[in-house]
Amino acid sequence: MKILMLTPYLPYPLFSGGQIRSYNLLKNLSKKHEITLFSFVRSNKEQEYLKYLKPFCRRVVIFKRRQAWDPRNLLLALFTPYPFLVSIYLSQSFRQAISQELNQGDYDLIHAETFYIMPNLPQTKIPTLLVEQTIEYLVYQQYVRDFRFFLLKPLLYFDVLKINLWEKYYWRRATRLAAMSGSDKKIMTQSVKDKKVNVVANGVDAKFFSRVKPKPGRVVLFIGNFKWLPNRDAAQFLAKAIWPKISSKLPQAKLLIVGRNPTAEILKLAKPGIRIKGDVADIRTAFAGASVLLAPIRNGRGTKYKVLEAMASGIPVVTTRLGIEGIDAKDSVLVAESAEALAGQTINLLENHQLAGQLAQKAKKIVNQQYNWETISNRLNFVYQQLGGA
Repeated sequence: MKILMLTPYLPYPLFSGGQIRSYNLLKNLSKKHEITLFSFVRSNKEQEYLKYLKPFCRRVVIFKRRQAWDPRNLLLALFTPYPFLVSIYLSQSFRQAISQELNQGDYDLIHAETFYIMPNLPQTKIPTLLVEQTIEYLVYQQYVRDFRFFLLKPLLYFDVLKINLWEKYYWRRATRLAAMSGSDKKIMTQSVKDKKVNVVANGVDAKFFSRVKPKPGRVVLFIGNFKWLPNRDAAQFLAKAIWPKISSKLPQAKLLIVGRNPTAEILKLAKPGIRIKGDVADIRTAFAGASVLLAPIRNGRGTKYKVLEAMASGIPVVTTRLGIEGIDAKDSVLVAESAEALAGQTINLLENHQLAGQLAQKAKKIVNQQYNWETISNRLNFVYQQLGGA
């Protein structure tokens, strides 16, 4: 089939979960389909990455996105019905290029990643698959709840309301929807009962991470891109509320926090026993030096790559119900919610090497069978065949 894929970012380099997902889907689906990719970029320097995508695409077309705090975005958010998140991606040139492409291309299917690029899609009879990597309004709703400046909260809550309304509007407008997890699917089907929602979870390059050789020890690892609000929240929750309970019981234990774009608040978490490492050339080196992945996720929906990567690497995992969302692996990881319970489960794995090894091996098997990219791509291809064939 001929497919037009629209993404709010270039799917390379593999810095974020969204980039990892889009790149691996392109890589696998290109074997069966002819894909044209339209992507937003943040800077012209990203053109150097096109060579990594062209082998999988008939054509790659990029469009410069306005910087987030461009005054035009603020004005659009304040004086139009669009929320700030959508305003960033409103682009007349993007919309015109899509219109021209659809008129000339004889496409079978449009694949749109995230609802907030949908306003650029003109009216069309071509089937549209909208893939939601997370339920955005729930993420920002939690952020506003925790926001410290109370005078701005009413304005921010109003913007969250607009995100909620527009997100559901584009769920209704799409031909078919895809979610990352069963719980996300439930939320979407409650809002748009007449639309079919398929679960197409995230995956992992199981072969790539299988080369990790973990060593027993007492190093607790957290990984996350700190541009993502839920990762900033989880890292601070870990360092301030959970880690003191672990270090008081195991004074020799170490905490390693790894991730791109660490904010000033994240960097301030560093102290004796806690190391902050902003970036690593190969994330497998972080896993190789870790004894446990602790992912105390309290916000943000969708499958967590850090959890899948740890499972594929043979690292035992402690996380929350939200952290394991979308992964059928409850019996192979330890799940808790409170700071005390998360600390207790982590201490248990650091002290009980036999239990840690058993959980790690079980989790690795689950990833190899269910969450490798070839399997995930086949699930998406099944949706393509149903939708494009119709």
